[in-house]
Amino acid sequence: MPPLLFYLFALITLGFGFMVVTGRNPVTCALSLAASFVGLAALFLSLDAYFIGTVQILVYAGAVMVLFLFIIMLLDIKSEEGKKLNLPAIVSGVLLAVLLSLQIIAVVSGTDIAKKSAENTPLALAEAAGKIGKAALPTITNDLETGTLPDAKLIGFTLFDQYGFHLQVVGLLLLVGTIGVVVLSKRERSAP
Repeated sequence: MPPLLFYLFALITLGFGFMVVTGRNPVTCALSLAASFVGLAALFLSLDAYFIGTVQILVYAGAVMVLFLFIIMLLDIKSEEGKKLNLPAIVSGVLLAVLLSLQIIAVVSGTDIAKKSAENTPLALAEAAGKIGKAALPTITNDLETGTLPDAKLIGFTLFDQYGFHLQVVGLLLLVGTIGVVVLSKRERSAP
């Protein structure tokens, strides 16, 4: 990817992310979040992470944003727009962002991540074969025997085989949160 496109997509991601935090209208914030997801997906695609970029568009910019917009439409937007800025919350948010940035810089500078690239990092085919065990799909086994690493298949296999319960708990939490918002919005509207 040319550096100009990288900076353009990074600016889109950061700019719309900033609008999510500073926006006054919840619908505008949700649409800014969707645009930030699209910019992030473009950055993933530039790193040749096609699976993650596609999932970013389908899951986050698609399904999750529809859920957010559905919940926002249930809320009373006019009462939210009249609220004033909370200065202690803004100061603490900026402080946490600075601390997180310093921590990321400390961790990255203490490792040799920058020295590794796709050319000098071999595929860990034996480790991948050992992780999936005997319950692997035949297509994964065939891919590993031919010397290719089927990353999308391995991610799906690991997600549904080892973390199936966790995935169901997250889905249940999303369902409970959505039902809670609907119940709270109905209760507030029906109150005199």
